Amino acid sequence: MKRDVTTEPSAQSTYFTVEHGRTHCLLRFNSLDGTNRMTQSFVEQLTAALRELAQSSVPMVITGNRTFFSAGADLNEIAALTGPTAFDFSKMGQALMIEIERFPAPVYAAISGYCMGGGLDLALACHSRIASPNSVFGHRGAALGLITGWGGTQRLPRLVGKGRALQMFVAAEKLNSEEALRIGLIDAIADDPVMEAVHRIKLRSESSPDTPPRIAPLRPAGIR
Repeated sequence: MKRDVTTEPSAQSTYFTVEHGRTHCLLRFNSLDGTNRMTQSFVEQLTAALRELAQSSVPMVITGNRTFFSAGADLNEIAALTGPTAFDFSKMGQALMIEIERFPAPVYAAISGYCMGGGLDLALACHSRIASPNSVFGHRGAALGLITGWGGTQRLPRLVGKGRALQMFVAAEKLNSEEALRIGLIDAIADDPVMEAVHRIKLRSESSPDTPPRIAPLRPAGIR
């Protein structure tokens, strides 16, 4: 399947690119070290980009690379925070997640590799999550005496239930794609999550050409 995305990026950042297709836009994380850590600068730039993209009301696919969707917040930055600056950073992350959650068109997280900590919070804020077979999910902060302040403690229980969410948070448990699908953390597993997300957007657009696209129903054929 050929991706319906132009090669010319409409937004440039040290941390991500944004490309536009006929039916959607593709936001791809591409930090220099490949881990797509959510530094303060990353969060600020991404929030600004999402506010701009929201004006067009076009469905969006957010993705990373084959190894990392996102490793989460930068622990070196977190270690340097004081009480007041930690509170500000928490509010900054919450603002980003709200921008995604309230985006005026469907937002798909197309996940490959590690989706950890703040990266998982971001995926939870998306309207749908499609993962590759090699994806790994977790909130490892508890192992370091940390807990997310970006809304994951509220969104995760809504998807998987309070007990399962507590197990992930308190035990710092990591899940593979099959387990994430079984408990409802993700909606589908696909060899190419980006292509699958684009396919769903196009299906909905073709079936309802005169209405804004919404999240397409799960496609059983070829999807685990």
